Amino acid sequence: MFAAWMKFAADAARLYQETQEVMGLRMMKLALGGPDGQLEAQRMVAEKGFAFAEAAGSLAAGVSVERVVRRYRSHVRANKRRLSRR
Repeated sequence: MFAAWMKFAADAARLYQETQEVMGLRMMKLALGGPDGQLEAQRMVAEKGFAFAEAAGSLAAGVSVERVVRRYRSHVRANKRRLSRR
């Protein structure tokens, strides 16, 4: 039981770190402005709604919190890869 909690805590900490990195990359993109900045702002707002709906639906269906955190991490990593390309 303790090991499961520690794994969850580590996953949550990694999600926090990765999220902070993506937030920094997004702030740089927004600060540059232009069409790319506008698109990023729209994408960011839309993603929040979809992510919430996905997580709420998953939890309502009985999916574990650990699995929801893993799914969020996959979204965050995809954003990091996309924002780091240039």
